[in-house]
Amino acid sequence: MLRFWGGFVFPEAACEAPESKSRYENLFKKLDRNQDGRVDIAELQSGLKELGIPLGDDAEKKIFRAGDTNKDGRLDFEEFTRYLKDHEKKMKLAFKSLDKNNDGVIEASEIVQSLKILGIDISEKQAGKILKSMDADGTMSVDWNEWRDHFLFNPATDIQGIIRYWKHSTVLDIGDSLTIPDEFTEEEKKTGQWWKQLLSGGVAGAVSRTGTAPLDRLKVMMQVHGSKGKMNIAGGLKQMVKEGGVRSLWRGNGVNVVKIAPETAIKFWAYERYKKMFVNEEGKLGTIERFISGSMAGATAQTSIYPMEVLKTRLAVGKTGQYSGMFDCAKKILKTEGVKAFYKGYIPNILGIIPYAGIDLAIYEALKKMWLEKYATDSANPGILVLLGCGTLSSTCGQLASYPLALIRTRMQAQAMVESGPQLNMVGLFQKIIAKEGFLGLYRGIAPNFMKVLPAVSISYVVYEKMKENLGIA
Repeated sequence: MLRFWGGFVFPEAACEAPESKSRYENLFKKLDRNQDGRVDIAELQSGLKELGIPLGDDAEKKIFRAGDTNKDGRLDFEEFTRYLKDHEKKMKLAFKSLDKNNDGVIEASEIVQSLKILGIDISEKQAGKILKSMDADGTMSVDWNEWRDHFLFNPATDIQGIIRYWKHSTVLDIGDSLTIPDEFTEEEKKTGQWWKQLLSGGVAGAVSRTGTAPLDRLKVMMQVHGSKGKMNIAGGLKQMVKEGGVRSLWRGNGVNVVKIAPETAIKFWAYERYKKMFVNEEGKLGTIERFISGSMAGATAQTSIYPMEVLKTRLAVGKTGQYSGMFDCAKKILKTEGVKAFYKGYIPNILGIIPYAGIDLAIYEALKKMWLEKYATDSANPGILVLLGCGTLSSTCGQLASYPLALIRTRMQAQAMVESGPQLNMVGLFQKIIAKEGFLGLYRGIAPNFMKVLPAVSISYVVYEKMKENLGIA
């Protein structure tokens, strides 16, 4: 009897442990394209592609890092065999953790149950599609041989890694994001992969924000000055260049970049602490608890770095020569307005976290579920580009809901610079804007804000991938 796997035919007996050496030899010969007794990364990539074996992003590099013990850039048969044996042991443990009734097969209900314990809710239909991607004999259940064959070259090392393969996440930063922080596995924490991912995301965010800084400053200028003379996109850019030259388009960007590191670090630190308050008896976190923890972490991070938000706005709105830099700006604000000035607009800023993060997370999960139900046939991993698309759309919806609060925040931050007379509070500014500019006045500056999303995502994605490659993570 023959079984088919990944376009490669195995005798049924060859799937049994006593014949594993023969199975490894057959596979090695298939991958060793030039028959020199060694497999390099190019041969592994092309060989696995020909076998039709589904893998995650940069999985071949992970296999090489784990298997190439002598670091010569190739896998000989001994290294290849050792890697597969070690990997099969790990996959056996993962299989047993999903096989809840210990009957030797995994069914859709067991996948749903296992993921629910880990705080991930999926439908029976979605579980069925995950199952179908591994089910070689059409029984709608997966035995050990099917499981092992499917994950033989997937570098996931435990059930958490497999679930991340099924439900991939990213830590990209594209600007005004208040989204829920992503979680890292215990393995990533132990091996130090988490800080490399955060560093990659931070650098990507810095480059992305710098690349879209002119649009960001234009948004702030339109929010603050838009009602006086009906500033538009072309006129606003022309006015900024005329007033301060091309370099003025990046005014305030330095603070925007500097605050990435402390904001990200505080957000992830606080998220880990808040999660512990909401975990259930099994130590797992549900979607609602995750949202609450993330919102609280976002609020904590925003509170800590909020004075830098005020500095960014003041520098962006300021005229040429008004401030010599970030520290000069802080010094002048402190001298003329006092410490309280560094928290102007704080209340609408914090209030904006809830609608933004709530809508962002809900739409992101809904879009991802729709994609999985429609397209996840051979693999349940949507991949980073799909996730970026989901994230861009969900972030846009979140911004639409929270933008009026963001505009009020910016007006309050800049009020002392551009308006004489009494400084209005949040309610007073709402009333004034609606009375003078109408409801649409609450969305002034949203056009350049949306214009920067696509280039910000694109720049962030490219830099993030390059950073991961240079830091040796996949």
